[in-house]
Amino acid sequence: MKFCTTLSAALALPAGFAPRIAQALDEVKRPTLVWLEFQDCAGDTEALLRAANPTVGELILDILSVDYHETVMAAAGFQAEEALAKVVREQKGKYIAIVEGSIPMKDGGVYCCVAGRSALDIAREVCGNALATVAVGTCASYGGLPAARPNPTGAVGVSQAVPGAKVVNLPGCPLNADNLTATVVHYLVFNKLPAADALGRPLFAYGKRIHDNCERRAHFDAGQYVESWGDPAHAKGHCLYKMGCKGPETYHNCPTQKFNEKTSWPVASGHGCCGCSQPQFWDTMTPIYHRLPNVPGFGIESSADKIGMGIAAGTALAFGAHGLVSAFRKGDSAEGAKEDR
Repeated sequence: MKFCTTLSAALALPAGFAPRIAQALDEVKRPTLVWLEFQDCAGDTEALLRAANPTVGELILDILSVDYHETVMAAAGFQAEEALAKVVREQKGKYIAIVEGSIPMKDGGVYCCVAGRSALDIAREVCGNALATVAVGTCASYGGLPAARPNPTGAVGVSQAVPGAKVVNLPGCPLNADNLTATVVHYLVFNKLPAADALGRPLFAYGKRIHDNCERRAHFDAGQYVESWGDPAHAKGHCLYKMGCKGPETYHNCPTQKFNEKTSWPVASGHGCCGCSQPQFWDTMTPIYHRLPNVPGFGIESSADKIGMGIAAGTALAFGAHGLVSAFRKGDSAEGAKEDR
């Protein structure tokens, strides 16, 4: 019940849904899941192996039937590939596919092959016949680092490689395993995938800006910024915007869900958000330690400059902070329509 209550919170559902989640997990036949790895660093698999609520053992043995995962399965070689082929052949339209890593399209997809087949060929067969596909991590969602300029292999995300597939994107570098569990459990409880934004990301996990839930937000509103690494403001936990934090233009539930059994997340540890859950983040959000260009709907660049130079002080600072809050509220009113930016 503790696990079910935690999932209710992750899905932004009332605590009263916990018994319903427990009933679904108890009564519904464990769905078959296959996990594919392509152009990746295995970071999302590592995140899965360190899942805590539930543990990876509980996920694999109690909640899901993981019939194929190159990293954790006992079988290898022909036996492993036959296990995957059997799922596709015998459970067409009934299994869940998980994809980790981008899919290269250039030159027929020769830059990533498994068992003599290209990632593109495998993805089109497996994802094309799945009940649903969950793209875990930024690479599988949008192409990620392999797709950064000049993108020599023509790397893309699952949706672009398999246009007809039903895909849910869980970007992040790596993903938060709690969001994966919540997505699967949402399907088991409601018999449908969670509501998503224009980029195919579940709203329960990607419906709010990092900036909106950041514990350093009050310092931003007060004009209290870190000016250099290790300065007194940094030690006091002031805003990291001037140090390159991309939180104002990044949508993710990192501040509320956190990582490592909800221990912490990058900004809490003193490092700015690098925007890893946004499309083409490596091309659009870098250099990581440089400030953002003007962010639509915010108007914070000039304000930060003035506050940094000490121009806005006293009453002027109070009015400036009020103006900033108003700007954020205007942005929030159109948030649903601008989530894909």
